[in-house]
Amino acid sequence: MRKESKIYVAGHRGLVGSALLENLKNKGYQNIVTRTHKELDLTNQLEVATFFETEKPEYVFLAAAKVGGIVANNVYRGEFIYDNMMIQNNVIHQSYVNHVKKLLFLGSTCIYPKNATQPMKESELLTDTLEYTNEPYAIAKIAGIKMCESYNLQYNTNFISVMPTNLYGPNDNFDLEKSHVLPALIRKIHLAKLLNENNDDEVLTDTGFSSIEEAKNYLSSFGVSKNQVEIWGTGKPRREFLWSKDMADACVFIMENRDFKDTYSEGQKEIRNTHINIGTGEDISIAELAETIKNIIGFKGDLVYNTEKPDGTLRKLTDVSKLNALGWKHKMSLEDGIKNMYAWYRTK
Repeated sequence: MRKESKIYVAGHRGLVGSALLENLKNKGYQNIVTRTHKELDLTNQLEVATFFETEKPEYVFLAAAKVGGIVANNVYRGEFIYDNMMIQNNVIHQSYVNHVKKLLFLGSTCIYPKNATQPMKESELLTDTLEYTNEPYAIAKIAGIKMCESYNLQYNTNFISVMPTNLYGPNDNFDLEKSHVLPALIRKIHLAKLLNENNDDEVLTDTGFSSIEEAKNYLSSFGVSKNQVEIWGTGKPRREFLWSKDMADACVFIMENRDFKDTYSEGQKEIRNTHINIGTGEDISIAELAETIKNIIGFKGDLVYNTEKPDGTLRKLTDVSKLNALGWKHKMSLEDGIKNMYAWYRTK
């Protein structure tokens, strides 16, 4: 990419897209095209075709997606598979039709089987059954990987798929029903601390209620009170977390320095599993994560585990040797990242 290249960042307001946008601007890229959902519905084939024909971007970062935590993935199954497949089908196909030089498709490490060998190498894809709760989302993302591979092989496009691990950072979703585990824990423990300190004004500001009793009843439905925070499952599952700005740096690095041909071995008879894991290669249990967040926030109450709720996959750790071999490694430690994210949440 040249500094004057026309770059389209799809999903620029989300956790991933906003980090990409910031990274690109910091590196001197100024000819960046964005659209809000109101301005461009990526599930609408005609709107996407018109946008690409009019704007003619040279490079595309496909970060737009319908995302959520274990509850949202399990409840909104139809929406997750439909919206994500429509978004990626439209953007990837129009990138081909309009001769985009390179596209980066962002997925998730939930594409791997529930019982994948740990740490998960790219070759684990499609070797076993997916985790049930996020199966529709995972299938959509797998279809995106295969679409990029297939277009590259048939049409000689240069579309690269990357699969980030669990991300967190500025502009994350803190909705108590739909957010991922790390931002959900930050908000729950923060609100429990406010309740413990009888800081009613901040509780009302955070939740949007006019009555403290209404706020307390609402928070109670999520297991949050002045003396404790309920956490789903046993706390034993282990997860890997990557600072969103590190993820963005990895993506821009790949777009600047690597091509599809770098994602597989020359002479390979069957070209598959060309996607690239993006992560830290380090994990932590949910219980350890919750204790870390509790200590950073300063909550004096208890963390209790609802073992009647699902744990999900017991371990999800990525093998990042492929990414490291391509020349990139993460920088932000988890503890420093949580501190930065909590500071951001307090001032947003």
